[in-house]
Amino acid sequence: MTRATSTEQRGWNDQLPSEKAYKARPGLSRDKRTAEQDEAVGGRHRRAVPLPNGQYARASVQLRLYQRTRRIRAYLRWSVSGQTEERYVCDVNEATRSANLALAWRRARTAGMVVDEPLPPESSASSVAVRAVMRANRGRDTKPELLLRAALHRAGLRYRVDIRPLPNLRRRADVVFPRAKVAVFVDGCFWHGCPEHHRPAKRNAEKWAKKIQDNRDRDAATTLTLENQGWFVLRFWEHEDPEQAATTVQKVVNERRSTGLTGPST
Repeated sequence: MTRATSTEQRGWNDQLPSEKAYKARPGLSRDKRTAEQDEAVGGRHRRAVPLPNGQYARASVQLRLYQRTRRIRAYLRWSVSGQTEERYVCDVNEATRSANLALAWRRARTAGMVVDEPLPPESSASSVAVRAVMRANRGRDTKPELLLRAALHRAGLRYRVDIRPLPNLRRRADVVFPRAKVAVFVDGCFWHGCPEHHRPAKRNAEKWAKKIQDNRDRDAATTLTLENQGWFVLRFWEHEDPEQAATTVQKVVNERRSTGLTGPST
């Protein structure tokens, strides 16, 4: 067998790696940078650095190119009492930034640098992953809602956000077109029992099953009440494509406006 030359052994380090292997996209917002790290490691709860006091800090991976050696190095960074800590993880040589981040996180976990953040004693979730989903699906201005609203705005539609379609109805819709009488709901997969993505809780299973069923019953009752008052109700799961959802909403709103199916100005 012919022995590989030194050039063949060095491989891609003979030249500078492509910028797409380490550079973040220009103008990436803080939320998107956070989402990038979460995706690479498999969830925000998996970015926990154990501290000497028994607490945990949330870390991120930073990729740096060293021109002289033509290598990309990955560093784990976190903050303690306002001071940034840093630790070398490994060299990475994948073709894309996302692949290098994922590789660095795997190495950091194998080395015990990061662990899964433990459940607080008072939590009723069956795991930290379930708790992360539960927390992400609470309240208003969730990521799926923001994406849908942005798509609607680009389509030239104007709307109201997080209001009661009917004053006497104790239910708030995520996006409302009062004159067209269209109410849009973006339902979280966990809290509303998505048939594709909902995974029943293992801890306190009976309690959570009842809560999810109560939410679904309330959703159905809300839809029926609005429809009986002449409203058109649209419901989308959080996993659905926001652009396609916006197209559906635009079509319904335009049809109701063109046919005169509108309510009083608000």
